[in-house]
Amino acid sequence: MRSEGMDTSGNSLTAGPEGRKRRVSYFYDPEVGNFYYGQGHPMKPHRIRMAHNLIVHYGLHQKMEVLRPFPARDRDLCRFHADDYVAFLRSVSPETQHDQLRQLKRFNVGEDCPVFDGLYSFCQSYAGGSVGGAVKLNHGHADIAINWSGGLHHAKKCEASGFCYVNDIVLAILELLKYHERVLYIDVDIHHGDGVEEAFYTTDRVMTVSFHKFGDYFPGTGDIRDIGYGNGKYYSLNVPLNDGIDDESYHLLFKPIISKVMEVYQPGAVVLQCGADSLSGDRLGCFNLSVKGHAECLRYMRSFNVPLLLVGGGGYTIRNVARCWCYETGVAVGVELEDKMPYNEYYEYFGPDYNLHVAPSNMENQNTKQYLDSIRERLLDNLSKLQHCPSVQFQERPPDTVLSEEAEVDDDMRDKGRIWDGEYSDSDSEDLETKQRHQYAEDDVTMPSKRFAAPIPEQVLKKIKQEESSEDAPMIST
Repeated sequence: MRSEGMDTSGNSLTAGPEGRKRRVSYFYDPEVGNFYYGQGHPMKPHRIRMAHNLIVHYGLHQKMEVLRPFPARDRDLCRFHADDYVAFLRSVSPETQHDQLRQLKRFNVGEDCPVFDGLYSFCQSYAGGSVGGAVKLNHGHADIAINWSGGLHHAKKCEASGFCYVNDIVLAILELLKYHERVLYIDVDIHHGDGVEEAFYTTDRVMTVSFHKFGDYFPGTGDIRDIGYGNGKYYSLNVPLNDGIDDESYHLLFKPIISKVMEVYQPGAVVLQCGADSLSGDRLGCFNLSVKGHAECLRYMRSFNVPLLLVGGGGYTIRNVARCWCYETGVAVGVELEDKMPYNEYYEYFGPDYNLHVAPSNMENQNTKQYLDSIRERLLDNLSKLQHCPSVQFQERPPDTVLSEEAEVDDDMRDKGRIWDGEYSDSDSEDLETKQRHQYAEDDVTMPSKRFAAPIPEQVLKKIKQEESSEDAPMIST
């Protein structure tokens, strides 16, 4: 692994435990930006390509091991997901979906979660990155692993939900549990991490902590009273927040709650879902966090010196998603980045200032001090009821996951809430594509691939540019 010395210019990452060098493994698939949910859909994998491009132009790729993920196989996905659901994802295509209407409804595929070209390859890629990161941590080959294409926390065992098809987080946690008695999951996406919480609701081997907007908001779960069940009682923590929360208010909750969790639970590994729809100005969000405020969650978790897996998640103002995940990659490797951006292939997205950081808005913070105090005290009280460091009697460890290059081919009705109602603020002109596709990090590990979607056609990119052309439309929340 290539890891250079850190900047010693006096920035905030060079002193104390936060400043110690970390071995970072970074997973990126250069094909990810070619996947396209469809015209007008707010989820745009292109944002991951934009973030990677910034990361490279800031030189961060030289300070970490850069890897292309092996695609997860059917049997890897079936460690959590139902066989028939995985088989459906593998077989469905835009051309065949009209012959599979019953299965589309059964598996909640079609509105928030459309069928698009390369859907299964997309799932294999982002799941492979998160599981691959977990394997790196398990073997002690990295202190921090990053997969910004992952973090799709709404997917369930037998159905898609909220733009998510395969729950890469659950799969990664299952991998981590092969080596660690306890794994902590923290979710700072604006939406409740319902799929991960549901998967581990009855066990004390995984603690889930979700900070999210609660109320008339997708997915509608995450009440503070939802605390786990059976052996998992008090091992699910939900932090329900109101519109407009800012950096200061957020960390009045995040730091004391997570500090107590780390003291009492003492996890062997941590997974941090860094959904960027909690940033100020997100097209589907209603929080008011700055990039630095969002990254402070990562900075704080990094200071505990516990194996850490970072995954992406939501984020629909894609220029700000790219800013955020680039900055957080810098935090992971221990470098404070200059605010003025280097020139990059997507430079025009970041005008007129071309800065890494953007100022939060003046929206009202509807989280009063009294409300925040009551939430904090209630959750700290729940934590006081936990058994310190629950132990587990280990049996023979399951074999490590080895993600092969070739995807394996096997032989073998309720109303759903929606994360997106078909409308949003056209706040940014985001889906421009350069004609020359950027060849990513020179020290990347590459391998041939035949499974991925073709590059987005030029005419589609023009349509996207037209859709996203209004810069200053007012933001709505859903």
